[in-house]
Amino acid sequence: MQERAKATRRSLLEAAAHLFAEQGYAATSVNDISARSGRTSGAVYFHYTGKEGIAVAVVEDRFATWPQLAARYGDDTVPPLERLVALSYDIAHALARDPVTRAGARLWTERTVIKAYVPDPFALWTAATTRLLAQARLAGHVNEGIRPAHTARTLVPAFFGLCTLTEAIEGTTVLDGRLTDWWHLTLRGFVGDCDVLARVEAASPGPALGDGL
Repeated sequence: MQERAKATRRSLLEAAAHLFAEQGYAATSVNDISARSGRTSGAVYFHYTGKEGIAVAVVEDRFATWPQLAARYGDDTVPPLERLVALSYDIAHALARDPVTRAGARLWTERTVIKAYVPDPFALWTAATTRLLAQARLAGHVNEGIRPAHTARTLVPAFFGLCTLTEAIEGTTVLDGRLTDWWHLTLRGFVGDCDVLARVEAASPGPALGDGL
């Protein structure tokens, strides 16, 4: 794709993302997107085949594919549980601060009114969590009875629920603290080694456990 076409697609996607995040899918029109981007409405139809197409593209750009996973997920020099906790902060920050990620999250919750298939945003994050937990179990960092896939299917919805409700009730400024509290409680359910637990908690990107208590 030519650079000019890439720039047009990107400007349309980012304009749509801001609008979807601010006012939702139903309240956003193709004309709104073209006005916000400074492009014509014809450009929206040419590059994305309409509002449904650009909505799906927004979800796929950040929310369904989770490019934030790549760097931390692949760093084998960091113990798996520490990577898992760090990943959660990366994603929480994106959900709170990145317009395209925020738009993807809102569009997924509004998927029933979008006349197109909206990708499942949780599959990759669940797979990453499963693999990191499996690595942690092999390393003896979690209890032997922990089943990585089952645990991941519980952790991921709980994590997203925490992020969503924290923002709705208290705002995003307290998210790091609430996430730290959540890990403080959660890790004790499957980490039996106190030394491992202490290392993971010390490496947490959020506030030190107990701050503000």
